[in-house]
Amino acid sequence: MPIARKPPKPKPQQLLVEGINDRHVIWALCEQYQVPETFSVEVPMIEEGKGIEILLEELPVRLKAENLRTLGIVVDADRDLLARWQSLRYRLSSSGYQDIPETPPPQGWVYAPPDLPKVGVWLMPNNQLPGMLEDFVAHLIAPDDILRPKAEGILQEIEQDGINYYSLVHRPKALIHTWLAWQETPGMPMGQAITARVLRHESAIAIAFLEWLKHLFNPALPTS
Repeated sequence: MPIARKPPKPKPQQLLVEGINDRHVIWALCEQYQVPETFSVEVPMIEEGKGIEILLEELPVRLKAENLRTLGIVVDADRDLLARWQSLRYRLSSSGYQDIPETPPPQGWVYAPPDLPKVGVWLMPNNQLPGMLEDFVAHLIAPDDILRPKAEGILQEIEQDGINYYSLVHRPKALIHTWLAWQETPGMPMGQAITARVLRHESAIAIAFLEWLKHLFNPALPTS
């Protein structure tokens, strides 16, 4: 009989994200900026469309893990940024965290209490606006790109004609994937497009996100 192996012990530093696309985008940005692999990027076991609900449910349990030292949380703000922040704030405060600001700081939030794991939160796209991962990635398109206005125009046209099958909530997804479909390698995944430098990792929003990651996981590293 095969010997049963124990699952690998979770890393003491973890970044919790909603889905696989988030993981690949973050991996690609870390690769471009040569951020050391001092943390794992964790995706909850999700059912279709329920990533955020399961992530929030798991959060108190993850914070109690015996070897956990640092936990970062990256989630979409979606349509109501303050509601998303309050849902995270409630679960963190219920787990013993205090001094959580009423609104998310623009630079992302990091908190290191003396007797609990260090935590950090980033709300996509930039802690200040409603939106999602795809809004963040759209900021990585060059400002002078000539295809983005074309992609936005196509979406506007089909929406006016009532022939869009996507909901307007998912318009950012439609935009970025339409734009990616028109590149030299059509349909490239977002993370791969960052690695291939089709998307600009040196955009201000990417730099701000990496600064937050470094502050959370690698405080000894230079921040620029």
